Amino acid sequence: MVYELSKHHSIFNQFMREIRDENIQKDKMRFRRNIERIGEIMAYEISKSFDYAFQDVTTPLGVAEISLPACKPMLCTILRAGLPMHQGMLNIFDHADSAFIAAFRKHDAAGNFEIEVDYVSSPPLDGCELIICDPMLATGQSLEKAYKNLMQRGTPARVHIASVIASETGLNYLRSKLPESTNFWVGTVDSELTAHAYIVPGLGDAGDLAFGKKE
Repeated sequence: MVYELSKHHSIFNQFMREIRDENIQKDKMRFRRNIERIGEIMAYEISKSFDYAFQDVTTPLGVAEISLPACKPMLCTILRAGLPMHQGMLNIFDHADSAFIAAFRKHDAAGNFEIEVDYVSSPPLDGCELIICDPMLATGQSLEKAYKNLMQRGTPARVHIASVIASETGLNYLRSKLPESTNFWVGTVDSELTAHAYIVPGLGDAGDLAFGKKE
């Protein structure tokens, strides 16, 4: 399943507009907060796909029956760009455990690159609703490597990929590499990638906009 939130008219699109706007995104604090709010809305939408079970809760005046998620969410974020989105998800899934992966592009002299993963920290994943957050899904290679590393740490009940902006190329690549049961939640899908694999029109480098340019 691919769920594109921007196709459903809501306040979500205001936050998408602001993170794309080259003038508004100069305010790092606002940029991070907008990514966080996008994460909050996306977490709410993802929660609708969970399995639920009824539980009783005792109030001062009686007992109420409430349906609650039957499976615990696990949030995994690809550092560093995913941190504001992770916080937004954690604001909603406040009982979730967290995993972190450092995946980056290693360029050669010709400008080509490979994805390297040099850090993984994760609780056991067996039976959880695994949500992998990466704001910019460009080629899909970082997410593929993150997924393969995580699968060494258990078998989740379901896997959700959450991205603010995805390219058509990256989305199609991951759909061919990940299990058919994988759910994709994206803010919007852009049609192009540059020769250096940046999304167009995209928004620029999400990590640099949130935390400053890296060397």
